[in-house]
Amino acid sequence: MALQPSSMVFVVLVPLILWRLYSRYRRLVGRQRSKAWRHRFAIVFFPLLLLALSLPLYVHPLALAALVGGIAVGSALGVFGLKHTRFEATPEGYFFTPNSRIGIALLCLMVARITYRFFEIYSVAGTPGAGQPPDFARSPLTLLCVGMVASYYTAYAIGLLRWRARTMIPTTAPLESPP
Repeated sequence: MALQPSSMVFVVLVPLILWRLYSRYRRLVGRQRSKAWRHRFAIVFFPLLLLALSLPLYVHPLALAALVGGIAVGSALGVFGLKHTRFEATPEGYFFTPNSRIGIALLCLMVARITYRFFEIYSVAGTPGAGQPPDFARSPLTLLCVGMVASYYTAYAIGLLRWRARTMIPTTAPLESPP
């Protein structure tokens, strides 16, 4: 039995997506080491992603409005998440424990939306005479979710770098005894 090209995409993508979701989940629920390079990468990558998504949307005002709305909501969630994050500066390094509810809620929202869109695309592709599947990147609901997630991680990364900049790691150097 030969797999159709669309089925092969699922066979390849599903394990990859599941692995990334599992690793993301592990990062959302526990204490993490703060890595400045990772935060800087998020501050550059996510805004560039949002910019790339927004450029072709000038002719689709509803989709653009959904993306902007997602950015606003995600930024507010990022600030809220930072207020509910536990920060630690130890001799071993900087650590933080994020609010797992916000991260898991955003993860579930994004997974549900992507799953629905894949199902929608797959079901349209399997229907004779249905035409082209809907454009994944122009769906207002999808753009709302992407805007929320990308801006949440951007705001969160900015907050983590600001915290690192104003926090000094305590040293474990022995105190000198007076002569």
